Amino acid sequence: MEKFVFDENLKNKLYIFKDRKDAGEKLAEFIKDYLKNKDVLILAIPSGGVPVAKEISQKLNLPMDLLIVRKIQLPWTTEAGFGAMNLDKDVVLNRKLINYYKLTKEQIEKQKEKTWKTLLERNKIFRKNKPFPDLTGKTVVIVDDGLASGYTLKAGIEFVKKRNPEEIIVAVPTCSYDSTLSVLPIVDKLICLNVRDIYPYAVADAYQEWHDLTKEEVLDLLRDGNQK
Repeated sequence: MEKFVFDENLKNKLYIFKDRKDAGEKLAEFIKDYLKNKDVLILAIPSGGVPVAKEISQKLNLPMDLLIVRKIQLPWTTEAGFGAMNLDKDVVLNRKLINYYKLTKEQIEKQKEKTWKTLLERNKIFRKNKPFPDLTGKTVVIVDDGLASGYTLKAGIEFVKKRNPEEIIVAVPTCSYDSTLSVLPIVDKLICLNVRDIYPYAVADAYQEWHDLTKEEVLDLLRDGNQK
């Protein structure tokens, strides 16, 4: 059985999706056969993964919830991070980046604490602090709008693995080839429409229309979605 599934026709292509909604529609069609006759739960990574996952949830009539994870930002910018954290407080760190920037232990701990507070806030805003669903025996499909470094996703996978799912599938519209090498060993299947092995890689380059979703936009999507 193939562990890494991608669309050969879209390899190394740019600007192939109109927006995240369009990407979700195409991804739903691409993955539907892999989910037949399974007890599936879609887990969207906010913010960008929500509109993608919502389309999959609605088109395939599957329940959806959120997987709250967050990159640990570098002290001087919100655009880049040196790792990620989940709601179990598990941390995945990019040691190469930490060494490159010579981050101190104090800087790392301070940024981790900021990330933890953000995680709690996002869980309250987006999930209303609801208990996390039972994943035992389920096929869990983790969805984001793209896969670049993979650290945020790996923090999410760690959270899911501890809850005894039958199978973990990662489904994304676009991904860098380098990121697949670190994610594939820890999931059952990785499904990506647009894989790119050209450098530099940016998730946004797969989309004709791209912007960072606001809190209000995410909440609007959740109000009329299939979130359970």
